[in-house]
Amino acid sequence: MPATKKWLAVALVLAMVMIAASGCRGFRRPMGLPTPTPSADQSSAVGKGWSLIPTAITKTAAGDLHVDLAARNDTGDWSAMAATGEPAELMAKDGKKTPCDTVQVGTGGHYVPPGFQIRGYSLKGDKTQSLFVECKGVEPAAGQQLNIPYSFVPGEYDYYAQDKGRTEAYTIVDLDLVSPSLTYPAAEPSAVKAQAITEPMPTLNKTTLENTKVARTADGITMNWKVTNPGEYDTKVHIGNPPVLGSDGIIHGVRVSPDIVDQPFSPPKGEAEFETKVAVPGDVTGLYLLLSVEQSRERLFANYLIDLTALKQ
Repeated sequence: MPATKKWLAVALVLAMVMIAASGCRGFRRPMGLPTPTPSADQSSAVGKGWSLIPTAITKTAAGDLHVDLAARNDTGDWSAMAATGEPAELMAKDGKKTPCDTVQVGTGGHYVPPGFQIRGYSLKGDKTQSLFVECKGVEPAAGQQLNIPYSFVPGEYDYYAQDKGRTEAYTIVDLDLVSPSLTYPAAEPSAVKAQAITEPMPTLNKTTLENTKVARTADGITMNWKVTNPGEYDTKVHIGNPPVLGSDGIIHGVRVSPDIVDQPFSPPKGEAEFETKVAVPGDVTGLYLLLSVEQSRERLFANYLIDLTALKQ
């Protein structure tokens, strides 16, 4: 073999060895998935999906690794997210990988505003689902990382196309970067854009939705609403039972599709009034209402962030 070709062959072999070596430690990124989102102190994640941030690392009673998480919406739009049902993958400092079958990650079906972060959501029976991952047979150690697959849906909730825009994604969580003191519900409170609950909102068929009263008690919030209909036909406007999100990072209010909550017809050139309630512990402050309003057509819900931070008992 001529010398030139011999050296080219050697160089090619060395390059292949270097590529293989560089891939020995690190998760392989599935083709077509969004780039992993940054850690809690990085803001360049906007438009890249959701961030998952470790808030505590402990061991279960069985001695397994338990990672509490917060989820931050960095999509740049309102969005709901959930784990895909696949195991997460833990990678140790030496590159050893372990599947983690227990993955409780998501928004419980709720749509969350951009820049907001949560650590759990309400379930039926006055229970709360916290966000976490558990890895059986693994103990906490320095240098560990989690690869967590998930999917998210951006924009408005559409009953007829609930998976429209759904994106499969993943995020890598560095377990050395624990953030036990996150601020909820907004990662950057100064950037929040919310409207007052007294501001009327346009709704289906040129009707108008407005809040006529909001009151807080020791265990929840009661809201009274009015729909004004200037048209010639009966119109029913759905808003469901709107949840709230506050300083504890929990979405209070069990998710149901807003169109199945029975709310009254507003008569032609008339009004309809109704009431919604949500259970919230009395010590939770900094509340925002996550309001879904049937607006441009039936069962397509626009998102409104309503400022309730000044609401007191």
